[in-house]
Amino acid sequence: MKMRMIVGGLVAATQIWGISGAHAGPWEDGMVAYNRGDYMPAIRLFRPLAERGNAKAQGLLGVMYRRGQGVARSSVHAFIWFSRAAAHGDAKAQVELHELSQTMTPQEISQAQQMAQACEASNYRSCEY
Repeated sequence: MKMRMIVGGLVAATQIWGISGAHAGPWEDGMVAYNRGDYMPAIRLFRPLAERGNAKAQGLLGVMYRRGQGVARSSVHAFIWFSRAAAHGDAKAQVELHELSQTMTPQEISQAQQMAQACEASNYRSCEY
């Protein structure tokens, strides 16, 4: 009975203060932050997922770099993340990559490809963010 009262009190407290007692996970928490417009927390949650090969997180980082959401707008960095997501089979990222490449110079594309290779070869330790 006493434990039930404690748990009930914790649930009520989290509802009153808007605190989520159970986190669904980095992806879900990142999407909540992203949809709220809190891009910095979203980036902090998505980047480790992207670095571990999560194509959805890679594609979303591409979108965020393309739009300048929580990061400086950068076609080169958007290209890097879209290309990683596309390589992992993300069809939406393939479309985004194609559209983005139409707006970039051959030099920018070459730079992005070199940066992506160096970044992946170093297991994301020597990436320019």
